[in-house]
Amino acid sequence: MCGITGAIWNDPSRAVDAAALGRMVEVLRHRGPDDEGQYVSEYQTRAGYDALPGVALGHRRLAVIGVTSGRQPMANEDETVWVVFNGEIYNYRRLRRRLEGTGHRFRTESDTEVLVHLWEDQGPAMLELLDGMFALAIWDARRGQLFLARDRLGKKPLFYCPQPGRLLFASELKSLLEVPGVPRRLDPQALDEYLTYQYVPHPRTIFAGVAKLPPAHWALWDDGQLRLGCYWSPDFNAETEQSREDWIAQLRETLSAAVQARLESEVPLGAFLSGGVDSTIVVGLMQRLSDAPVRTFSIGFPVAEFDETSYARLAARSLGTIHEEFRVEPDAVGVLEKLVWHYDEPFGDSSAVPTWYVSELSRRHVTVALTGDGGDELFAGYPRYWAMDLGARFDRLPKLLRRVLAGGFWQSIPASPRQKSIVRRWKRFVEVLGRPPLERYLDWISIFKEAHRAELYTDEFVASLPDADPIEFLRSAAARASRRDPVTQISLADLVTYLPCDLMTKVDIASMAHGLECRQPFLDHRVVELAARMPIDLKLRRGRGKRILLAAFGDLVPRAIQRRKKMGFGVPLDAWFRGPLAGLARDVLLDQSARLRGYFRPEAVATLVAEHQSSRFDHSYRLWSLLFFELWHRQWLG
Repeated sequence: MCGITGAIWNDPSRAVDAAALGRMVEVLRHRGPDDEGQYVSEYQTRAGYDALPGVALGHRRLAVIGVTSGRQPMANEDETVWVVFNGEIYNYRRLRRRLEGTGHRFRTESDTEVLVHLWEDQGPAMLELLDGMFALAIWDARRGQLFLARDRLGKKPLFYCPQPGRLLFASELKSLLEVPGVPRRLDPQALDEYLTYQYVPHPRTIFAGVAKLPPAHWALWDDGQLRLGCYWSPDFNAETEQSREDWIAQLRETLSAAVQARLESEVPLGAFLSGGVDSTIVVGLMQRLSDAPVRTFSIGFPVAEFDETSYARLAARSLGTIHEEFRVEPDAVGVLEKLVWHYDEPFGDSSAVPTWYVSELSRRHVTVALTGDGGDELFAGYPRYWAMDLGARFDRLPKLLRRVLAGGFWQSIPASPRQKSIVRRWKRFVEVLGRPPLERYLDWISIFKEAHRAELYTDEFVASLPDADPIEFLRSAAARASRRDPVTQISLADLVTYLPCDLMTKVDIASMAHGLECRQPFLDHRVVELAARMPIDLKLRRGRGKRILLAAFGDLVPRAIQRRKKMGFGVPLDAWFRGPLAGLARDVLLDQSARLRGYFRPEAVATLVAEHQSSRFDHSYRLWSLLFFELWHRQWLG
């Protein structure tokens, strides 16, 4: 697990010199505390041949596999092919045997060297053979090409900046910003999407002119031209009919193999354990496959509504792990400035706070941690999927009955200001029942709905926005499963939008900030493909998801955890913004510099602060998003 960065250029005036490359590498030190490496090849003119582009490759290393021999950048025998790589290739031993059988000779025991020789044999088609998580860059001097790629589910990030005469790339945005001439110009559309989704969707970034490579995509720079392609796109419309017993058997075999593959490590390994179904199953399989007790880690809060530590302890006792936990007190919001620096872009998911702390806690004891990420999207675990199912049933009712159920009566019932109150959730559900399913879903997940954004924005900022609707990002993803039931359609859309842009970004940045590698067995592409083919009634029934998971692995999950309601990995923002964060919110959001930026109406922001702090309404998620954005702006734009 590492940080990669670099550039290629065919215009000598756009060269990235050794000093710039050094800065690009150094700013990624947290991603790879064990080692660093650099490779530079200058632009060359050759008599009778096309000029050879200049290239710079940089790497920070967290040594996990091939600890003593995996230094990067790494080359083939004649140094015509070089690679920098962030991630793990779980099937590298099998690929190595295949390559040795065709005559390739290896000098190291690392998974990185497999990539060099696989490129020589397969070119871009190599990606279809890889089982793992990765962001990689390959420089082929024979062809004068730079090849970039990202893993199927977007576990590892990769940013790039195409400019006339050169291309820059890096694991994190901040590395690109070390190069003179990289723009720091805010993209208005990205800000609009951020306030909708709480993240900036790929391929856009918050900076105009800089992009994210989407999951399962590659990019090839050749003679100054950049081409992008997609190498993995399962048929989300395909649904397989077979017996429940066959599904259970296949799920047991496939997920167990995914966990087994992720246990290889030459450094200490453990797991995040929240006390939910997904992490408990992952830890249970780890314990079943291990000879010694697994090290597990959890985070709690002094607010019962957000504290899962009792369930984590129950799971740890049941499975026999060595368990550590840490309580996050309200003064822990001091970590916010660190989050702003590490995340590079505005990032409104407040669960970055507990993820940061559980990563910090885990790194004191292990270098690799397995997580339960992906189980909710694959097996219909979020409560909002039940809401989608209810909405679909509502759509099939007679028109008159639908009009009564969605009428104004429900909106006249006073709702608690608390975000998670039952009445408030019901009101949010019924107020959009008359809208199309996808618009209904976006309304439920939006931080600022369309009407709220219209009230928030200044006229000048509205004028700067292109004629684009944030829903298009979700709509294009949902279209990939257009012939499936509504819950399957939206959960698979979440798999290719919310999961890589929010959850994987959150985990990657928080864990790598502490030099910790996280692995996600549920996101093994074979597990994903299996779950995508399952009928929805195997996953969701009577308002409860993950039915098939519990049928397959119920022996690993204590009954109390099986019966508990979904809690989510959140923080008590509501209380924090009326207590320890109240002063910070006022001081930052109502500050003169924030008021003069021209994006938001000062009176609209002041209303949000006042309504929340007087307990008239819970605006905590909106305030967190605005607070993060303003602090980000001060850090990166001044």
